Amino acid sequence: MNAFSRRGACPALSAPMQTGDGLLVRLNPVAGGPSSGGLSPKLLIGIAESALRHGNGIMEVTARGSLQIRGLTVDSAALLAAEVDALGIAVRTGVPVETGPLAGIDPQEIADPRALAERIRTAIDEAGLTQRLGPKVSVIVDGGGQLGLDSVIADVRLAAMRIDGGVRWRVSVAGDGQSAKALAFADEGAARVIAVAALRMIAEKGREAHARDLSERQLASLAGWHSTAPPSVLPDISPSRGEIAMSQMVSPISGVVKKKPASKLPISPHEGEMSGRTEGGASRKPIGLFPLNNATALGTALPYGSMPADKIIALAQSALAHGTSEIRLAPGRVLLFLGQPTASNPSLQHTAAALGFVTSAADPRTRIAACPGTPACASGRIATRDIAEAIAAENADSLDFTLHISGCAKGCAHPGPAALTIVGGENGAGLVVNATAKALPAGYRPGYDAARGIGRVVAMIRSARYQGETAAACLTRLGPAGIAEAYRQAQTEKRK
Repeated sequence: MNAFSRRGACPALSAPMQTGDGLLVRLNPVAGGPSSGGLSPKLLIGIAESALRHGNGIMEVTARGSLQIRGLTVDSAALLAAEVDALGIAVRTGVPVETGPLAGIDPQEIADPRALAERIRTAIDEAGLTQRLGPKVSVIVDGGGQLGLDSVIADVRLAAMRIDGGVRWRVSVAGDGQSAKALAFADEGAARVIAVAALRMIAEKGREAHARDLSERQLASLAGWHSTAPPSVLPDISPSRGEIAMSQMVSPISGVVKKKPASKLPISPHEGEMSGRTEGGASRKPIGLFPLNNATALGTALPYGSMPADKIIALAQSALAHGTSEIRLAPGRVLLFLGQPTASNPSLQHTAAALGFVTSAADPRTRIAACPGTPACASGRIATRDIAEAIAAENADSLDFTLHISGCAKGCAHPGPAALTIVGGENGAGLVVNATAKALPAGYRPGYDAARGIGRVVAMIRSARYQGETAAACLTRLGPAGIAEAYRQAQTEKRK
């Protein structure tokens, strides 16, 4: 086993990553029930007990739905890996080819993505791409349904769509469900070929490359492989319910008109769906109850993606007592409980809430990304979780934007830009507006009092927003200087 892997790599069991609170390992259990390697309550209890013995007792579910164990040493990481191996848990390895958390069991799914995903995994192995691609290159195969993967970023994404009464796969690259660049609509076989071809092109550019590094010529080549070019423009809002009707349009890649453009819009997503999304609309947060065929799945989230292992054990023990057969990890830092009688869900949900888990999609903690911070992480400069809890409690009805609280400038919990970011540094808790934790803060205040400053900013947004304006747009209009002044002002008032 390697002592640790470099930052930026994916910390698998065989290659832990060094963090501020020791080594970190990650595993991705195969879904599908205990008989096919899925994670049963007993297995989750076994992992959590191992985390207590060998780590610092903190477990996490990531934004992409992986399980992480923190606070390990070189020796204890080896012991943990041996114990997990002894449990017989089937885990995904190699290039991540991800499907939705309810893949194959969701009655609202457009297509079961599992077979296509497995064919892509096989093709990746046969092409020898695993070692040639970087550790963060990923593929999504999204069958749609209640819990789609629109919010998850991937290098290559295949999304099922109903077209002329059949199913086609929308193949796109470099982004999430809205921002990814569309290449083509294709049947299952052609979609697999395009996806693997894109991965080959990425691999040719080196292990640091991603789909965003592909040239326009390469994208045009991929778009033309045994497929139909997607519409170049999708309507923002559907005028009526309907399905995609294929028409010859301008390719978004080549820009070449193949035939006369259609006189009517070629796509008519369901009412309220936004352009670029798969049928079924925006991804729901996987928190709450989700009807399946003759069953119901219950989703509950770890606040800020993290919980003490003993609380995870307590929840898994309750699930076992209620008859849960499988626990799936889901994007959004969620545990999905499957197999228990529908009548047991309220009791299991109550237990989760009592233990501190998030049981409602409206919980303000779902809008906050917070790393462990001090004292858990040696790199942290502020007590991120304490600040997050105070902000969530005091601004429950107004926190309708993404807030990132980072113990240091690394920004581990939310690498991308956020509407507001509190970042710990030598000068205290800095406030960054519409940027990442690495950006220069617009203002500072003491870490212990950061929640008070954010409360003042939230009040400012509430009073200044125009009707229909988003919080992010309001922050942009107000500008960093004005927002920073509000953030600091609470401190000034306290001194008077």
